Amino acid sequence: MNKKQQIQLFEEKMVRTVWDDQEEKWYFSIVDVCGVLTDQPDYDGAKNYWKVLKFRLKEEGNESVTKCNQLKMVSPKDGKNYKTDVADTEQLFRLIQSIPSKKAEPFKEWMAQVAAQRIDQMQDPELNFEQAYADYRRLGYSDKWINQRLRSIEVRKELTDEWDRAGITDQQQYASLTDIITRSWSGKSTRQYKQFRGLHKENLRDNMTNIELALNTLAEASATEISKARNPKGFKQSASVAREGGKIAGDARKQLEKRVGHSVISPAKASDYLPPAEDVPQIEE
Repeated sequence: MNKKQQIQLFEEKMVRTVWDDQEEKWYFSIVDVCGVLTDQPDYDGAKNYWKVLKFRLKEEGNESVTKCNQLKMVSPKDGKNYKTDVADTEQLFRLIQSIPSKKAEPFKEWMAQVAAQRIDQMQDPELNFEQAYADYRRLGYSDKWINQRLRSIEVRKELTDEWDRAGITDQQQYASLTDIITRSWSGKSTRQYKQFRGLHKENLRDNMTNIELALNTLAEASATEISKARNPKGFKQSASVAREGGKIAGDARKQLEKRVGHSVISPAKASDYLPPAEDVPQIEE
């Protein structure tokens, strides 16, 4: 069962979702939905609202709503994965009826749009890239950077497919392998890299320069090709492959730095050089 986490935005507020390829449906974080509909000031407030509502619904015997699934999602508080109450679209429609909110109808329409967009993207995968391109463009990234970033996403997918084939299923092992690759080419662990840049919950790749993205892509593409040639089994063998792939990009980085006379690992993050949102030219869809 392949599940993919994705952050969706409703009126600029975050809603964590998971797409289940096998069931072909979205699951939405109930806490996030409660936070959106009730205008809770923070995550703890939304979590407490759901706790009280869930208890009340159970007392009323509303099991069709309270018998929800749990999936691991990244916490907005510390960035770690925790089991989170989720609901599919049908369950969520029923749950929304129990939450007095003027946003209920707009939110239902938004949910329908999310579902329809995913169906369109399944029929035409190119739409995924078109949407990603438009989103990055709105944030002010250059066309050159966007093209490279989208290519890096494709390369990353090929690598994770190799890890799946090698029997890597635990998310912590995924993170460890990624960390090995990052350290091998950049000289920093993923955590150190983010700290160096002053990042917290932000995506590291979305804050890389063109050169850094190119080196990271080279590292992951190299690891993928080595994995295909060696057919590793399990974490230990995959870690060795990850280290070798990262070293290829690390050697390239050192050669480049020798010629330009300075480090290509930049402390700047995207917000330091991207224009404010109001200054970004809008493009027609």
